[in-house]
Amino acid sequence: MAFAADLSTLTDALITSVARISPAQKGSARTQSLKRRVTGALRTGAHTRTDQFAVAKQLEGLQEKFQVLNRDELAEALQGRLSELETQRNSWLPEILSLLLQLSDRPALLSTVQPPGENTKVPQAKESLSWSDIKEEGTAFNDEEIWEEVDFAADSSDDDFSSVASDVSFPRRRPQSSTTVEEGYVVPNDIFLPAEDGDLVASIEKAQFWKPQNHSVVPPGKASASRSITESQLARETIFMLQGLPTSIFRHLEDRINVDHRYTLAHSSNEALASLLQCFSEIGTRIDGIRRFTKIPQEIPYMQTFCRGIEQRILDFDKFLSHIQCKYLSPGSTISLLQLLADVRDHSHELNLLSDMIGKLWDNSINQPMRCLDLLYDLICMLEALGDETSSQSLIKLFFQCFRTYTRSTRLWMETGQVDALDSTFFVRTLRENGDLRTLWHDWFMLDTGDQRQKIPQFLATSVQKVFTAGKSMVFLRHLNALPETAESHEDDSPPESSLPLPFSALVESAFEKIVDADHSLSAGLLRMELDQQCGLWTSLDALHHVYFGKDMSATSTIDAKVFDIMDRGRPWDRFLLTEIARTAFLPVPVIDISKLLVKPLNTRSPETQSRSVRLLEKISIDYGLPWPVANIITEDALHSYQRISTFLMQIRRAKYSIVKQRLLDARSISENSETLVNILHHNMLWFLDFLYGHFTYLVISTSSQALHKSMSNAQDVDAMICAHQDFMKSVEMQCLLSPELSQLHEAILGILDLCVHFADLQSAHLISSEDHGLHAHTTPHANVTADDDLDSDEDDYDHDEQGHEHTLTASFLDLSYSQQVRKVKFKFDHLTTFVTNSLKGLTRADGPPSWDILADRLEWRQREQ
Repeated sequence: MAFAADLSTLTDALITSVARISPAQKGSARTQSLKRRVTGALRTGAHTRTDQFAVAKQLEGLQEKFQVLNRDELAEALQGRLSELETQRNSWLPEILSLLLQLSDRPALLSTVQPPGENTKVPQAKESLSWSDIKEEGTAFNDEEIWEEVDFAADSSDDDFSSVASDVSFPRRRPQSSTTVEEGYVVPNDIFLPAEDGDLVASIEKAQFWKPQNHSVVPPGKASASRSITESQLARETIFMLQGLPTSIFRHLEDRINVDHRYTLAHSSNEALASLLQCFSEIGTRIDGIRRFTKIPQEIPYMQTFCRGIEQRILDFDKFLSHIQCKYLSPGSTISLLQLLADVRDHSHELNLLSDMIGKLWDNSINQPMRCLDLLYDLICMLEALGDETSSQSLIKLFFQCFRTYTRSTRLWMETGQVDALDSTFFVRTLRENGDLRTLWHDWFMLDTGDQRQKIPQFLATSVQKVFTAGKSMVFLRHLNALPETAESHEDDSPPESSLPLPFSALVESAFEKIVDADHSLSAGLLRMELDQQCGLWTSLDALHHVYFGKDMSATSTIDAKVFDIMDRGRPWDRFLLTEIARTAFLPVPVIDISKLLVKPLNTRSPETQSRSVRLLEKISIDYGLPWPVANIITEDALHSYQRISTFLMQIRRAKYSIVKQRLLDARSISENSETLVNILHHNMLWFLDFLYGHFTYLVISTSSQALHKSMSNAQDVDAMICAHQDFMKSVEMQCLLSPELSQLHEAILGILDLCVHFADLQSAHLISSEDHGLHAHTTPHANVTADDDLDSDEDDYDHDEQGHEHTLTASFLDLSYSQQVRKVKFKFDHLTTFVTNSLKGLTRADGPPSWDILADRLEWRQREQ
């Protein structure tokens, strides 16, 4: 049964991998049909061993066939080899012999047997035979019938016996001549030059004007005389030069074509001819530079396409020159160098433009892979601005051919999320693969623009980020197993058509943006749907607000009571106890997965000087694990911001907890002895803490959370969602006074919170002194916790609010009396509150957020009310 189950599982995996069937279609009729066929093919016994008796019977029949066909040597050779195989028996021998029988091809006709001992004979040198040694008479080769074709159709038969009846063996395939000469064909005599026609040969040799013997000899000491030629000869030399062929009048010197001024025309002045030939040489120099450029090996794909396009244009130009040459060779034609120059200029205009562009490309080709595409784009825009519609339309076709080749890597990235490793010019580079999925969006890929963004064409700079985002979205979807079944492919390389008379630049950018937007919207839409419906994005955000922002105060107050009681007792942090407290408190909250909640103390015991300071809460780190798709949006830096805000809110609750707890004890014991100053200070502190906490939670966090939900709902892609969440965290941090530039203001508020805790300790110490009737002048400061004080003691110890933890109090009346310390606390509180108010008003005037103005007004109003 186990084997059958494993076979079924492997069969399903094989079908899914080969047929590419999604897991959702495992129960379809097509899948079941494929599974039945595969199972039948894999069933034991479907491919049995070869029948050895049938093989032996076939070999015996083959021996009898050899004997019947009078090939006894084959029969004897086969019998001897079979006998030799019997001495070397192998389990796979029947299969081998069966395979050889199936591969055999008419063995009775095509097989040969080498006689024994033939290899030992020394080959004798054969005497060479020539046709002169053969006499014409008395030989078998004088019969003309041996050269005639043999008709084998009459002798062909399907019977093997008739096939081997002849002693002559013919090959299966016979090469046939590619050309056949018709019977009775007679070579005409007019194609041969008669030997007696010497004048014609002399005229041909005299027409070769480049030979020195066709010109007069120059006396020594005199300048070389001019060589007069005809206009037809000069036109032919010019055409040859333009076609890249070597000539006598035009000479190649380095990268230029120079003119030999010794040649002249009888009906033209030397200056006019020199000017005319100079124009031809300049055009030839440009075209020759293009020819040399096409011969340079190119490694960039779109540059190869560019070279092929230039070669096609050079071929068209050569066809034009050949047509001119045929025209000049026709009877009655008129040859004019001026007309030839006009025609050449007209047909080489586009090549001259490309020559100038290639010159710029050679001058700036180092580490600039997109230089050619940018130059071609600029050239087309310039021609369009000048109104040269013919040249611009032709170059537009070349541009889109190159652009299509260039965008292959872009289309592959946007449609599949794969990077073409062979394309060194692609602007997306893979940093890592199969790494931490939580950093897939941020750390797996990067935009490699090169030096001065030379890997990105200038006209595509505005759409590169969308291309990058679309590809990353496809990678994201692939790891979520949510890739679309079919992807649109954009293979059209024709210029974009538009009913509006838009310039070329606008058409190119709009066409590319249209393609990018289509792929971007498809991948981004699918990814947003997966994040919303399958990955629990909104559930995770709600869970973070519960854990860090105290959205449910019933759970938060439970954690606060336990944590603050541990601080009052002065005991070290225990990460297991803190984690258990947090998980128990958040257990009723449905959006929180308590298995992902972890509380870690950064150190096990705090310094004694800070045993009751609110800064001690900074040593606690609350971590909530997010699914990897959500972790790509809510990054690790954002979680650190959540933790800082959570710590700050918990510090405010700690200060209020200390004052409220002390007030309850004071009310039950000695409320009749309370002084007016103490009551005022107590009231002001509670009002400050309540307003500060309410301002941060209800006005800042709640309002920003609503804006965050709206922004992320309207986000087009993951980048926009990440940006919206980062803006949210930055705004909340700044409005909660946690930004680095607001460190002094934040320290002032922490000072007020510590002052509130100190005031509560002062009241507790005064209460203890009053109850003991002076037996203890001051509480024992900084008492150490005994070893027997273990956190594993009974849980009821945390619920005894009536028992004060006087051994952890830091208040002392040795230096100052109780009333003096109360007035000192009142002075510090008023000073710090005034500093916070003035600082907020100053920041508001410096374009601060409106929430600071509201907070400053309320604090200032409270001070005026006092």
